[in-house]
Amino acid sequence: MAARSRYAELARQLGALGTVKRGLARALPADCPAGCAAVLAMVERYGEMRLGRLAELLAVDVSVTSRHVTHATRRGWLARSPDPADRRSRILRLTPAGAALLDELTGRTSAMFARTLADWTDDDVGRLNALLDRLRESFGDRRERAGAARERP
Repeated sequence: MAARSRYAELARQLGALGTVKRGLARALPADCPAGCAAVLAMVERYGEMRLGRLAELLAVDVSVTSRHVTHATRRGWLARSPDPADRRSRILRLTPAGAALLDELTGRTSAMFARTLADWTDDDVGRLNALLDRLRESFGDRRERAGAARERP
């Protein structure tokens, strides 16, 4: 039973991360909502891609991803070009303006974390980063294993 209450507390803590997410959102420029910033970050991290792949990486519906892509494209942060493999599809790529915005966003969020976590040690921040990365990978590994199991005959 102790393990169950420990996991219940973890679920409660993760659910309360909305406070952190709202704090991060306040650090963003008014014309760049969090979903748009996530789109730009994924394209920067993984390179050029189709909309469907971006939606998969974000784990959100294509329609939601499309709205963020349209917003970013209208502001010149993303560019769409025909996919050479399928002219009906478009490839998304980060523009120099998008890269500059991401640099600005990184500076803003880093400064916000530096102020907010000023009383944390470097080791504390490092441990948190490592544990969050491990948690994310555990969920990713499970999702991949479940997908592979469904594909087996």
